[in-house]
Amino acid sequence: MASLRRSRQQHGPRDAGVVLLHGIAGRSLMLRPLERRLPRAGFATLNLDYESRKKPLERLAEDIHPAIAAFATGIDGPIHFVTHSMGGLLARVMIAHHRPSRLGRVVMLGTPNGGSELADWLQNVGLYRAYFGPAGLQLVTTKHITLTSLPPPDYEIGVIAGNRFLDPIAALFVLPWPNDGRVSVESCKLAEMTDYTTVKASHMGLLVHPTSIRQTIAFLRNGQFEPARPLLRGVIAEIGRRAAS
Repeated sequence: MASLRRSRQQHGPRDAGVVLLHGIAGRSLMLRPLERRLPRAGFATLNLDYESRKKPLERLAEDIHPAIAAFATGIDGPIHFVTHSMGGLLARVMIAHHRPSRLGRVVMLGTPNGGSELADWLQNVGLYRAYFGPAGLQLVTTKHITLTSLPPPDYEIGVIAGNRFLDPIAALFVLPWPNDGRVSVESCKLAEMTDYTTVKASHMGLLVHPTSIRQTIAFLRNGQFEPARPLLRGVIAEIGRRAAS
C-alpha cells in the first residue's frame, strides 16, 4: 500500500489484537516499547507507519483501514487500539468509517481531543503548515469538521495524559497548565471517556514510561486504570510496619 511506509505485525496470541498508531510526524519505531511489551501480556500487535504529514485525517483513515482489516482476520477476539497524540484522533475517524466487527477498547496517550493550543499558535506559520501538512491544521482547538462530524464514541476509551514537559517555552507560555509540553491535560480529556489518569511524563515520555505501559495493559484487560500507587515512602513505611509486627 503506497501510503503505508511500513507495518510490523507481531505474531503471537490470537485471542486479542492491538493496533498501534503513532502521532503526527511520528514513526512506528516510537511505539516499539509497547509493541514489545504487549505480546507478553497476551496481545498480538500491528504497529503501523502512515503518512501523517501528507494527508488529512479522513484520507489517512482510508489508508490504514485495509491493513487493520487484514490484521483482524487473523485474530479470534477483540481488536483494540493503542494510540499516541494525533493517532487517537485518527483511530476515532477510522472507527467511525470502518469499525472493526469485534472492536475492543481504545487507549489514548497524549491525544489532543480538545485540540492543541500549540497548533492554534502555529497554524499560520508557513514552516508549520509546510511540515505538518493538512492533518496539522486539523489539530486546532476550533475543531475541524472531520472531527465535529464524528458520532459520539460508544466504545470504551481510556485517556492517559502527561503532566511533565521538556520544552519550557510551549509548556509555560503557550499551553494551559498542567501539560506534557505539547498537549494540556485538560485537552486530552474526552466527554465520553471511560477512564482517565495522568502520568509524570512528557509527551514523548508517555511512550516509554513504565506507568504508561502498565496502565495501558490494565485498561486493555479490564476497562479501567489501576489506582495510583502509594508514594515510595508509604511503601517503605508499610514494609517496616509489617516487619515489626
